Amino acid sequence: MSKRDYYDILGVSRTAEAAEIKSAYRKLAIKFHPDKNPGDKEAEENFKEAAEAYEILSNPEKRSRYDQFGHSGNSASGFGGGGMNMDDIFSQFGDIFGGGNPFENFFGGGNSRGGRRVQKGTNLRIKVKLTLEEIANGIEKTVKVNKQIHCQSCDGTGAKDKSSFHTCSTCGGAGSVRRVTNTILGQMQTTSTCPTCNGEGVEVTAKCTSCKGEGLVRGEETITFNIPAGVSEGMQLSMNGKGNAAPRGGVPGDLIILVEEVQHETLKRDGINVIYDLYINFSDAALGTSVEIPTIDGKAKIKIEPGTQGGKILRLKGKGIPEVNSYHKGDQLVYVNIWTPKAVSSEEREILERLKGSANFKPQPGKSEKSFFERIKEYFE
Repeated sequence: MSKRDYYDILGVSRTAEAAEIKSAYRKLAIKFHPDKNPGDKEAEENFKEAAEAYEILSNPEKRSRYDQFGHSGNSASGFGGGGMNMDDIFSQFGDIFGGGNPFENFFGGGNSRGGRRVQKGTNLRIKVKLTLEEIANGIEKTVKVNKQIHCQSCDGTGAKDKSSFHTCSTCGGAGSVRRVTNTILGQMQTTSTCPTCNGEGVEVTAKCTSCKGEGLVRGEETITFNIPAGVSEGMQLSMNGKGNAAPRGGVPGDLIILVEEVQHETLKRDGINVIYDLYINFSDAALGTSVEIPTIDGKAKIKIEPGTQGGKILRLKGKGIPEVNSYHKGDQLVYVNIWTPKAVSSEEREILERLKGSANFKPQPGKSEKSFFERIKEYFE
């Protein structure tokens, strides 16, 4: 089932400002929040869908990629917002509602979620080099990533053993503390992260000796992912939850994959088109010939018509790069260049001197083909 357009989900235009996007998401978050719609699976899915749309459209880089490439720009075969869970979503509320979980007061949720702060691991960035052939066809890549992983000794808790955990004496396990102050308008209640347990609700009295209580160690993970066909230099793909692990069982960060193009030996990329410079000698240009040229898919034989002029562009339709998230494919453009020898033998010079006097070898401006730039313009029109 295809994903809905993120702008349609939030009910905003494609030119909407950041404030409008934030406001639209806030309304949907309140409308579909699980505490307000207990047991309603449809509301829960709408809640997650709105959070995913906000995650992409509130981030300038992710929004730019989405506007250009659609869902594939941020999510292709395991990439992007599709893997958001409730911890991801509730971690957004500090930005949307100015801190804390507002639904405790709106819907009487109290400490139904413990009021505990969900920590998120940091994002990890890697570079992947791709050949022109891999870009044109798409490819599955497997890489080994050195990153922070959960400590195996303590299972990521940071504690020496189970007996090392104690409920926080300051917040009573809530992860947050409330303060009531008297103002001229009456009493005002504020909620903040517990300073003793840092929002986790528990205190560790004896730390794990392997990770020194951090719950994290350096490790290596083998990750496999698919690169869609048509990606370009500098494009970033994101895999949710494949970044550095978070302390105390929090939400892992994302793996950001930066695409680098490896320059091809003979072909050049121009958007979705591929360019090849073909050099032929004067005789072949005048008499015509067949030549074999490289393409992304292998070799191809093309015909050079008699009387071909230097600068002529031949087109091999559909031999270029596909557009991301589209069935459209570019072409291969063959630029014909006439090779002029820098030195000739005495015999060759004699032949050329005789030909120079022939009427067919004299420039004929009135009958000449269109200029190189005119042919380029006609091709793209």
